[in-house]
Amino acid sequence: MNKHKKTFSLVLIKPSHYDDDGYVIQWFRSAIPSNSLACLYGLSLECKEEKVLGENVKIEIHAFDETNTNIKPKKIISLIENADDGMVMLVGVQSNQFPRALDIAKPLREENIKVAIGGFHISGTMAMLKERDSHVQKAIDLGITLFAGEAEGRLSQVLVDAYEGNLKSIYNFMDDLPNIEGVASPILPAERVHRTAGANTSFDAGRGCPFSCSFCTIINVQGRKSRRRSPEDIAEIIRKNVAQGIYTFFITDDNFARNSDWEAILDKIIELRETEDINVRFTIQVDTLCHKLPNFIEKSKRAGVKRVFIGLENINPDSLLGASKRQNKITDYREMLLAWKKVGIVTYCGYILGFPNDTQESILRDIEIIKKELPVDLLEFFYLTPLPGSQDHKKLFEDEIPMDEDLNKYDLNHAVTAHPKMSKENWEETYRKAWETYYTYEHIETILRRAIATGTSPGKTMFFINWFMGCINIEGIHPLEGGFLRMKFRKSRRSEMPLENPLVFYPKTYFQILWKQIKWISLYSRLRLIYRKVRKDPTKHKYMDTAITPVTKDEVKKLELFQTEAAHKFIDKINRNKKLRHGERV
Repeated sequence: MNKHKKTFSLVLIKPSHYDDDGYVIQWFRSAIPSNSLACLYGLSLECKEEKVLGENVKIEIHAFDETNTNIKPKKIISLIENADDGMVMLVGVQSNQFPRALDIAKPLREENIKVAIGGFHISGTMAMLKERDSHVQKAIDLGITLFAGEAEGRLSQVLVDAYEGNLKSIYNFMDDLPNIEGVASPILPAERVHRTAGANTSFDAGRGCPFSCSFCTIINVQGRKSRRRSPEDIAEIIRKNVAQGIYTFFITDDNFARNSDWEAILDKIIELRETEDINVRFTIQVDTLCHKLPNFIEKSKRAGVKRVFIGLENINPDSLLGASKRQNKITDYREMLLAWKKVGIVTYCGYILGFPNDTQESILRDIEIIKKELPVDLLEFFYLTPLPGSQDHKKLFEDEIPMDEDLNKYDLNHAVTAHPKMSKENWEETYRKAWETYYTYEHIETILRRAIATGTSPGKTMFFINWFMGCINIEGIHPLEGGFLRMKFRKSRRSEMPLENPLVFYPKTYFQILWKQIKWISLYSRLRLIYRKVRKDPTKHKYMDTAITPVTKDEVKKLELFQTEAAHKFIDKINRNKKLRHGERV
């Protein structure tokens, strides 16, 4: 006779983080899907199918992304208590999300619910710091299990330990990064994916990066050796999602161009699109050298890439060198951006503010140069931030240089340490002015004219410009954290801050929502007028300016991009190296 079947409830939560008023940043429809959540859900399904807890134990899996879902502790507790056993896993927790993760965990631990936290903050601090991070210690003090490293091949061990009552305080696999070929596919249920704008989901085709940027955490958490899924793995991920009506993907590799199997992966996707008529679409992240890979950009286009994130970071060679971003060469920027323009793919370029030699004047001057001479579609700005897990953070920590103790601010959207040349107030003013300087209505018209002249969709470009400007100027949130229709819940406030009186909170919140929607409509209407003006111009296809002019050999003598002292030294060094390679005397 079979024993009574038991149920183990596994609750996976990807936390959001707090805005400056202490409310969780969440939306009716969020923008960027969580790959960590998709990976853990796929691995959990595998554990369920393999019955890792035994023949008589059924694993129930619940997945929630807090950027688009209101997390209620009582509901989470009930999911565990209504089963025979269970646990909550807070997955993919970045540094800025750690305070929120602890606030979610506290009421669960008070009810003796088993809770584990994994993600970049825990993995990064364990990889880089000799001492225990104080915030991580708070989690240990609450009785939360810590997971450092990647869960492939390890999740079943944690579930068995939890079920048997032997859950460890720390699981540290940082010295043993797993092979990810042939493992469970990252996937989320369609009803969860549809909570993102455009029913957008994600997967990682590979992990690790060969470069050594000092501000980056990827290299210290995922390693510098490329580990990748096979082209067949990618095809299976796509087919599983297409089977539930999902066609839009964000490939979350920090640098897809450094995946050694990029061509085989793109060829497989092209085969799905052109042979099996599976019309999938992608957003990818690449470096500034990607155009030097033969066929990379052309095959990206054929594979359905619509948008590309590029780490431009800066146009000052000294700043790039100081951050160990040696792979970024300003002499490649125009050629690279024009190559993406040629195939009509929208470019997003990240730009970091706050390198040691930066001043407000130099930053704003450089942005004006970018506007005139580089065919960038969308430029997004970030503070140079010593993220826990990066070499920059380790150095400041070991040198006892003051850094902000509030992890919630480590979102690249706040200044968290002192700058050698700018005061905190001046740095913050510079950050605001950077957005204002790039996104002028005059320059937006230029961007749209370039889009039409080069074959990039002006409608999509305008949509994303509207998104960026609205997030910054209306919502007060970085575009990468944006979404559609901001949601605020009175009780979802940071534990250090008091709950507002309902008679104050609800009228204020409803008025804010209404007022913001009016401002969004006004912004869209203004941009729409510019868009219509450009589309109706009979000479629109003949438009030309410096940025979209083909690259010439003598442009280093003419363009402002190359007229700084740092640029001159950089170009002289390149020329010397060329002569040495050709056996010429220097």
